[in-house]
Amino acid sequence: IMAKHAVLSSGSKMWRSMSCSKSELRLDLTLACGQSFRWRETTEGHWTGVMGGRVWTLTQTDETLWYHVYNNQDKQKEGSDRKRRVGVSVLDKNTAEKRFKCAPEKEEHEPLAVSSVQNRELDEEMLRDYFQLDVRMGDLHKEWGAADCHFKHIAEVFKGVRMLRQDPTECLFSFICTSNNHISRIQGMVDRLCQALGSPLCQLDQTSYHDFPSLSALADSSIEARLRDLGFGYRARFIQQSAKQILDNHGPQWLEGLRSSPYLEARDALRTLPGVGTKVADCVCLMSLDKPEAVPVDTHVWQIAKRDYKYAANNGQKSITEKLNRDIGDFFRKLWGPYAGWAQSVLFCSDLKKFQSLKETAHLKQPGKDEDGEEEKMPCKKTKVKTECTGTVGNLKARPTCHKKAKISVKKEPVM
Repeated sequence: IMAKHAVLSSGSKMWRSMSCSKSELRLDLTLACGQSFRWRETTEGHWTGVMGGRVWTLTQTDETLWYHVYNNQDKQKEGSDRKRRVGVSVLDKNTAEKRFKCAPEKEEHEPLAVSSVQNRELDEEMLRDYFQLDVRMGDLHKEWGAADCHFKHIAEVFKGVRMLRQDPTECLFSFICTSNNHISRIQGMVDRLCQALGSPLCQLDQTSYHDFPSLSALADSSIEARLRDLGFGYRARFIQQSAKQILDNHGPQWLEGLRSSPYLEARDALRTLPGVGTKVADCVCLMSLDKPEAVPVDTHVWQIAKRDYKYAANNGQKSITEKLNRDIGDFFRKLWGPYAGWAQSVLFCSDLKKFQSLKETAHLKQPGKDEDGEEEKMPCKKTKVKTECTGTVGNLKARPTCHKKAKISVKKEPVM
């Protein structure tokens, strides 16, 4: 039998569900905007990827998130892998033996009559943790929109872009692959990394799914040459050396331990690793280390700051220095507050080429002309934005402006 990707239309008995509206989470935006490189749209509206050492397919209807978790080939491994996130319960052995490895549950079986309520609770807890569903996007959008009418305008059609809370090892080594690279190429590299060095999990429709490699697998002295053969170029050395440095100097739990360090301390610690500059460190802080105030600044975000916020537009600066990086981060933290990194990700997502058609609908919704032919102004209330955990903002003023109709230019896929 060939195990297949689960599809909701073939029967909901194979699926579990939890309440979650599309305004709080949109899978198509969140999983494809360059945060994680492990998810693919395997059938329309169905996303399959690896999380917590298991393979999942996710889909959604307006108010419901549906999920299907596949059995791993190696049942013994399932326990140790899941422990990474929330603690574990191994499937009932008798039922597990009845099932084909990795196959979706058959219609004749009740979906997880096989597993206890406890397993279901663990799965839900993992999803809530991964998508950080306890953070209310609706409330944040109101707060940001009140402070910044450009954000309010774009966010009308980009609701549901959330920050993932990824495994720190996966996040760090995926982002080491991002330097001078674009999303589709990074996805290919991360896939090859997992196929070569990660434990096999299962096979669906001739696609093999592997776990992300462990630190010790990445630190092995043979890895650099192997990754160069796989097309990683100069990044091969950074991956091997960073893994080795973490294990030699800090130990295997160090990355997760940075979750409890203050933002700047965690960022500076990451920057001691080979191949980790400020932008990569900020991405890891924001996307896996619980630092929502981290604002990763690349050329793309710099363009957004100049074009949409008239940030230092005429100073002629050609490259992102440490100072510029800090100043743009502080500018957005002052404007958006302690979850500035989440707000920045909405604008980053809206600027990706693949979502331009969606962005155009935002521009179609722009205010019309009044009777005198003047463009109506969008109301823009300036609110006091909280700035805890930002350090000094200096003399920068976060002045939201109400913009005239912007010309949309379709860009090439941005280099990360």
